[in-house]
This record gives sequence, C-alpha cells and structure tokens, in this order.
Amino acid sequence: MDSVFVRGASDAGIYVGQSRNIVVRNSVAIENVAGIEIENSYDADVHDNLATRNTGGILVFDLPNLLQMGGRNVRIFENVVVDNMTPNFAPKGNIVASVPTGTGIMVMANRKVQIFDNMIGENGTANVMIVGYRFEQKDPKYDPLARDVAVWGNQHEKAGWDPKFAGGDMIAKALGGSLPPIFWDGAGGEANKPYIGDLVPVLNLNLADIAAQPDTAQPTIMPPWMTSVEELPPVTLPASMEAVVR
Repeated sequence: MDSVFVRGASDAGIYVGQSRNIVVRNSVAIENVAGIEIENSYDADVHDNLATRNTGGILVFDLPNLLQMGGRNVRIFENVVVDNMTPNFAPKGNIVASVPTGTGIMVMANRKVQIFDNMIGENGTANVMIVGYRFEQKDPKYDPLARDVAVWGNQHEKAGWDPKFAGGDMIAKALGGSLPPIFWDGAGGEANKPYIGDLVPVLNLNLADIAAQPDTAQPTIMPPWMTSVEELPPVTLPASMEAVVR
C-alpha cells in the first residue's frame, strides 16, 4: 500500500491481515479507530506514514482462531504517530473496540516487532503499548504473549496524561498524574521483557498472569534497557510489484 489516504473508518483505516511480505508506506490515516493495522501477518514494513487523530495510531495484533497465526517480523519505522485522541467508536464486539483512546503504537500478542526512528507524541494513554491478548480464547495453538519486541531511536513527545484503560487513572495518580510514554503489561515476566533503547521511563504493570486485568496491576517504573538486537531485514517486493507502486 503506497500513498493511501483513509479517514473515518470505524475499524482500521489501513488494514492488512493474514498476509506476508507487506509494505505500507507514504500514507495518511486520520480519524479512524485504528489508523494502520497489521494483523496475523508475517514480514511487514510500515514506514513513512502519518497516523493522527485516530483512537490508536498503528496496531500490530495477533488473534486466535484464524487460519494464519503467529504474526511476526514487523518493522515500524520513520512514521509520525501523533495526537491519536479520537474516542473509540468501533462497534461493540469488534477487537479494535478494546483499543484505549490515546494509543500511539500498540503491539498485542505479536512477536519480533521492531519500532524505531518514529516521532510519537500527544497520545493520552501511551506512545508505545506492549501487551498480551487478555480475552477468553480456547485455541491451543495460539500464543497470547507479545514476544521479542524492540523499541529504539524514537522521538517521544507528551504522553500518558489521560490513560483510558481499566485502572489507568489510578495508576497515573499514584505516579504523579501521568504514565510514562512506554508501557508493558509484564506478561511472561523477566524472560519476556521487551528491549527498550529509547531514553524514557517504562511502566511495567507486572501482570505476569495473562488472565490478569490492568486494574489489578502492581506497577513499577523501569529505566530503559537495551541489549544487542539484530535488526530484521527489510521486506523486498518483487520487481514487478515495485514497478506498479512507483
């Protein structure tokens, strides 16, 4: 998808699901529930886009009970993800109806997701949210945890002053009135900790039990941490496809 403009969708403005070898670039998503959504997909580059005035700017999800699961290898880079404060107007029961207003970039139950060199700010819940899938499901093949997520080199502006998830206002009050720009639900514990290279505080909700809900959190603030992470290779489109999109 190249040079797309989408406005006002009650689900995702720009959506790619159960696919592979994906490029979403040079596009604008404004005033949707989800600006850009990559769902249950493999090998995606999302770059040079503007996601603004949505409920959530860019979402990377993996959901159960679908033919293709195990979403992985997603790079989100060089995007502008700002002012995503539109109240959620998705139909009840839609998965994006659970996205908190004020979400910049959200990774849920996906793996090997790399978020780097973006400008992210003015998102009232969080600039970057890394969470597991916390809804009831009975698919034995499904992994509900977000794994191997790395965040580095991003420019963060204001975030976290108006969190819209259960218990978020109480956590913000306990932390002095707002949440840090990045938060992780803590699912999977220390062994599943994402790699954070951005020089901003990180909120860990310490929800080691995937069934636990955010209003039962025991939050702690963690400093950024980053070990060596091998950057995923870029998605290469067939030459014939590049000729079409250019």
